[in-house]
Amino acid sequence: MPRVIPYLYFDGTCLEAMRWYEQVLGGSLTTLTYGDMPGAPPMSAEDARRLANAQLVLPDGAVLMASDAPQNLPGAPRHEPMRGFRVNLHYGPDVASVQRVYAALAVGGTVHMPLQKTFWSQSFGMLVDRYGTGWMLMSD
Repeated sequence: MPRVIPYLYFDGTCLEAMRWYEQVLGGSLTTLTYGDMPGAPPMSAEDARRLANAQLVLPDGAVLMASDAPQNLPGAPRHEPMRGFRVNLHYGPDVASVQRVYAALAVGGTVHMPLQKTFWSQSFGMLVDRYGTGWMLMSD
């Protein structure tokens, strides 16, 4: 059975965003720049510094991956803002963790639904963080 692993795409802010997610969510982050890729084609210094891959392994073993869109590599896809999805973080009965993480992700972002009790959750809320990633957070 395949695992579903969200893969986020940034425009030069991947390292900053993933380091922030590591602080907020915990876990362990590994990264690789385009310039450090084996056999990397010639590229601008800006593209060489961008992340070709970032992997955040969360404390429970879940994984969040991401990269930056390169600016000048031939054939590389161009960056488009993230939309049409949200990363759902489910904390079981741990309402305090939902509140802590929601508050951190909301700083500099846009709240779409404040944390509140719903018929399906003791604490549920939706937002888009300062990096453009959509989130849904919930407890049981």
